Amino acid sequence: MNTSNHSQNMFSHTEFILFGFPGIVAYRKFLVIPFLSMYVMIWTGNFILIYQICVVRRLMSPMYILISILFTANISSTTSFIPKFILGLSINMNEITLAGCLIQMFCIYFMAIFESGILLTMALDRYVAIYRPLRYNDIMSRQTLVYLVLIGIVRAIIFVSPMVILASYIQYCKSNIILNFVCENMGLLSLACSDISKIQLVGLLVRIFITIPDCCLLLFSYSGILYAAMKIISGKARHKALQTCGMHLLGAVIIYICAVVSSVVYRMHARVSYDVQNLFSAIYMMFPATLNPYIYGLGVKEIRQSLKKSSKRSLVFSSSMHIHNQGCT
Repeated sequence: MNTSNHSQNMFSHTEFILFGFPGIVAYRKFLVIPFLSMYVMIWTGNFILIYQICVVRRLMSPMYILISILFTANISSTTSFIPKFILGLSINMNEITLAGCLIQMFCIYFMAIFESGILLTMALDRYVAIYRPLRYNDIMSRQTLVYLVLIGIVRAIIFVSPMVILASYIQYCKSNIILNFVCENMGLLSLACSDISKIQLVGLLVRIFITIPDCCLLLFSYSGILYAAMKIISGKARHKALQTCGMHLLGAVIIYICAVVSSVVYRMHARVSYDVQNLFSAIYMMFPATLNPYIYGLGVKEIRQSLKKSSKRSLVFSSSMHIHNQGCT
């Protein structure tokens, strides 16, 4: 009898089924439309602006390089889970291995922390531009930028790795059905039948040591920038500084609000349905990635003007080609 109980306790699922939005089983396939549309919008908006920043030489400054890195993170993060969910809805490819689940979890949380680090670096860039304009090129050099990005990558790996490693040692014997469209930490741990207190503590500490310091540093940086813009700068330069920093702060606020609301809703699982939890997870993971091209791209004057010039050149080229073809015929 003891041997039988021991063998049951040792059992752990290694394959899972991602079953997002379980309350609307009859209409789940229709979710392909909004998720695929959002994914196309994310890819199109972010990729066009990445390409624009890369090909236009005057946009190759630290701020625009950081914006392109942010857009790359948006594409990478959503690509780690949206195609899988769309395949699940379309052809019932809902299965995922434990290794695949952990990889997906790592990618999502890595990109979230890395994105927060990029936002901090962008705030630092604007702070230096306002307070040390004459030394801006020396302080925010290419080498400094590389170091800051590498620090963001290392920081994300250090904070995410313990959660993923601990999750790999947990026994999952309650069920193999994850009632979510993505392998989130809380969704996977809800299937655990062994002690999860350590990984819950690690998750809480990660959220405390990432969200609170990052929010405080962002508020401090942009408060200083806005104060300097009002006191030191005047005229068009003030308007440009206020507009740029205001848009950057708006983007950061949206990202952090979505993260906090999603976390709170997930912890109210006893009162909130799985469909509502899934909806807020989707908003947290997709909404900022959809809005960022408008906030950090079209909201920045230089990028907006560059896009207008490129579109005009494309129209002139297409019209000239049309006239040339008509002349040949």
